[in-house]
Amino acid sequence: MSDLYIYGFHPIAKMLQHTPESCVGLICTDSKNPRLISLIARVKELNLPIRVEPKLVLTSLVGSDKHQGCVMHYVASITGVTSIEQCLAEMHNRSLFLVLDGVQDPHNLGACLRTANGAGVDAVIIPKDRSAKMNATVSKVAAGAAESTPLLEVTNISRCLKDLKNAGVWIYGTSGDAHGSLYDFDYQGPVALVMGAEGDGLRRLTMEQCDQLLKLPMQGSVESLNVSVATGVCLYEIMRSRMACS
Repeated sequence: MSDLYIYGFHPIAKMLQHTPESCVGLICTDSKNPRLISLIARVKELNLPIRVEPKLVLTSLVGSDKHQGCVMHYVASITGVTSIEQCLAEMHNRSLFLVLDGVQDPHNLGACLRTANGAGVDAVIIPKDRSAKMNATVSKVAAGAAESTPLLEVTNISRCLKDLKNAGVWIYGTSGDAHGSLYDFDYQGPVALVMGAEGDGLRRLTMEQCDQLLKLPMQGSVESLNVSVATGVCLYEIMRSRMACS
């Protein structure tokens, strides 16, 4: 288990609510902010240590001055879904996985996690290399989703997709060169949505494992959307389609 930090009132409150067993201790400023006072009270109820430090110390810990005067030191949770094997063992007819093939901006990863949580994604899968990692920025942007949506690292995305396919998951990859549109499919059964890296898109080996490639119709002058925005559009279209069919 590795040491991690999350910051901001809302993300810390969500962690205390959903995975208090992961929390090590609160580091905060000497502020009379009512939200901070309420947060401290909850931390005390859980008998967690509290350390008061200047703002600059908190900024140094998380690499941002947007911490709102509170930082939670935590360790990666050992509860919940922890592996692809567990995902497959618990798979059902409406299982939905989000695979991010090399998203490197922590803000994009956090935004994808937040959207995935809202769309009911069972797990978000990222490669161990060439990808942003869970950190304070990701947790902050995810706004609580990082503590309740499994984020799984795999050594080889292509091999992971092959395992998902063998288990009966239909793999949809996004590509600007695809012939099919996002709106051409009904997304029934277990589904994995694969999104490519910023700028580069899907790698060739990843693309070869996809059962179907699709694209978002673009009506304006821009050629593509930010990966986190595109992920939101795709996930909610999958959810809409499934709701319509049911």
